[in-house]
Amino acid sequence: MAFDLAPAPARPEVIRLTDVSKRFVVRKDTSIKERIVTLGRAGRRHRQNFWALSDVSLDIRAGNTIGLIGHNGSGKSTLLKVIGGIIQPTSGQVLQRGRVAALIELGAGFHPDLTGRENVYLNASVLGLSREETRASFDDILDFSGVGDFIDTQVKFYSSGMFVRLAFAIAVHTDPDILLVDEVLAVGDEQFQRKCLNKIKEFQSQGRTIIIVSHALDQIEELCDRVILMDKGRVAFDGIADAAVERFRELLEEGSGKVAARPEQVLRAAEIVSVDVRGADGKRVGDLETGESFRVAVTVRGLRRLDEWALGFSIDTASGVLALASNTSMLGATVPPLREGETVTIEIDVDSAHFNPGSYWVNANLHGISESTSHALMQGAEFTVHGRSDSLGSVPAEVRFR
Repeated sequence: MAFDLAPAPARPEVIRLTDVSKRFVVRKDTSIKERIVTLGRAGRRHRQNFWALSDVSLDIRAGNTIGLIGHNGSGKSTLLKVIGGIIQPTSGQVLQRGRVAALIELGAGFHPDLTGRENVYLNASVLGLSREETRASFDDILDFSGVGDFIDTQVKFYSSGMFVRLAFAIAVHTDPDILLVDEVLAVGDEQFQRKCLNKIKEFQSQGRTIIIVSHALDQIEELCDRVILMDKGRVAFDGIADAAVERFRELLEEGSGKVAARPEQVLRAAEIVSVDVRGADGKRVGDLETGESFRVAVTVRGLRRLDEWALGFSIDTASGVLALASNTSMLGATVPPLREGETVTIEIDVDSAHFNPGSYWVNANLHGISESTSHALMQGAEFTVHGRSDSLGSVPAEVRFR
């Protein structure tokens, strides 16, 4: 019996980047007053160019699952947005073929005052589906999201989990040729994460092209047949997953001066362990009434001594709009020094905050003053405000006609 030993034809290219660079301008004058003072030539001294990408060239073929890894600020998310056409490069060329679905900011196209059903049609149209295509996929989207009877409820009343599930369901049902994923697998509960992974594996079996940005190196090794390591805006390694992950750990070791088994072990002075929303009695709560006072409790652990530091928090609506933020510097408050291994909980009282009914996320961040260090915990807690309001948005008001 004879066998045809001729090599299989190469799969077609679906993405090609040639000498792509992306520059951002960072302003050092942050207030309107400072910008007015520094107008003209003097203003140039208050601007600094930051090159997020520098001369990146890549060829990606159909059916590949590509992982993008690197430390924070290495350019991997910027590269993903350039590939998806979300931002344009400063120089270089980006070519792609096929329909692209970008799971980068889930629900970015949602309108909080529209129902889930209306947002399905709105978001799907943004992602390139016609009304007929959306109608044909609607039942599958609804089933995948698990939103059920809440599909005709305004999404501002959704829990954060419902919001994310619906957004993911829409994106993966646009029948994409190229799927871009940025840390989406890190959100939601364990059941939802398994559903995401299963959908990605289904896409792999169908021969679709997938590009994933993730700090979860075990997921990268499991899912990707090729991994690109980014460092300071450039491609530091491009090859098989095991070798790329090993090179990443070498970079971390070079940067810290210590052996780094995992990227999470890059040394910082302190970290935020948890964020809780508590009632006036100090007990954790997940539901509040409009106008009810509450506390934001942030637990911080010292990894080494930190004499001076600041703590801040912010509260976002389910659609990612900032509703409230403050920090110890703005409040004129100080926090005690942290010792190595010490865990402290800082509570911030929030009074007279009349949030409109809906779901909200709480984020926290710390910043070192005596030394340069920082850590943030995004979406560390969530709560739902119940009640009635005659106005829209996150801040209610007494509205009347004259």
